[in-house]
Amino acid sequence: MAADRLYLDHNATAPLRPEAAAAMRAALERVGNPSSVHAEGRAARAAVEAAREAVAALVGARPAAVTFTSGATEALNLALTPDLVLDDRPFHAARLLASAVEHLAVLDGHRFPSAAAERLPVDGDGRLDIAALEATLAAGPGPVLLALQSANNETGVIQPAAEAAARVHAAGGAVVVDAVQSAGRVPTDLAALGADFLVVSGHKLGAPAGVGALIRRSEGVRPAGAMIRGGGQERGGRSGTENLLGIVGFGAAAAAARAALAEEEPRLRTLRSRLEEGLRTVDPATVIFSAGADRLPNTTAFAVPGIKAETALIALDLDGLAVSSGSACSSGKVKASHVLDAMAIGPDLLHGMIRMSVGWSSTLAEVEQALAIWARVHARLKERAAA
Repeated sequence: MAADRLYLDHNATAPLRPEAAAAMRAALERVGNPSSVHAEGRAARAAVEAAREAVAALVGARPAAVTFTSGATEALNLALTPDLVLDDRPFHAARLLASAVEHLAVLDGHRFPSAAAERLPVDGDGRLDIAALEATLAAGPGPVLLALQSANNETGVIQPAAEAAARVHAAGGAVVVDAVQSAGRVPTDLAALGADFLVVSGHKLGAPAGVGALIRRSEGVRPAGAMIRGGGQERGGRSGTENLLGIVGFGAAAAAARAALAEEEPRLRTLRSRLEEGLRTVDPATVIFSAGADRLPNTTAFAVPGIKAETALIALDLDGLAVSSGSACSSGKVKASHVLDAMAIGPDLLHGMIRMSVGWSSTLAEVEQALAIWARVHARLKERAAA
């Protein structure tokens, strides 16, 4: 990124960590297919397995239960299928349940018939309504597969994943947790979340884009069949020659994030607090969404009455500040947030949501500069609106 620009969009993608870059440079010097039996192939395999151990350690999983994919979207599409294997026994989910604030990879990317997919309501902070989940489970039919984020990508709100998982398991169902935003930022443990499947993404925590993982609570838990068939790589879970560069970068980024987690969480919280204090100073009418809820320490979603997100994002970009308005997975379009809509946010704020997200490379000086840019842009937009 150019030296005169600021980047506060870590929830969309994080800058490449130096540890990941170094691991990838070293991998560039290697030749060998990880499936080959010669010395070069064995060296490549060893690098893949070391990365698998690092990714597993980040979320308290077993390395053998990690399946590398092209990213979180593929991992979710792989997991969200009616036919699974749980503890080496066939399992068929009659319905897919998902909160109304899930990522589009869950809401649009599943392999269930549309009639078998149900969206669950959330409260005003965007947290899953547990009572609604219980009522839906009781209404039937059959066992369900629940898909739930550990933390929302737009607002940062922490979901009651463990509580929801306990309800679903008691009803004989299974749970997929999307941990894309929480892994590497807050403690994220597969068992503590009650997940049968956990999904993580490399580029959210400082690895390159194009690599992710579907992580299972044990080797006896898996989708009933692979979506990508071929040579049987990834223990039959995902065929195709492994993306060695991406995987070693993912492993290095996961190890770095895990090592820094105890210090990083409070550091990010300090940056977020200063950012939100500054936003309210610029305009006391600023609404910070889910401000009273438990949130990721790095995420601020806000709106100012009378300012549209699309106009603000363009102005901020021209002034050198990269931020976003919700998910970055919608072909670059700025549109009303389905997350805020599910939270019953009114139309003025619904179309004005701006998300600023800090991360491993962010500094207090950058937050102060970002606030100065926002103050200038805010003044221009308010003056234009009043004209």
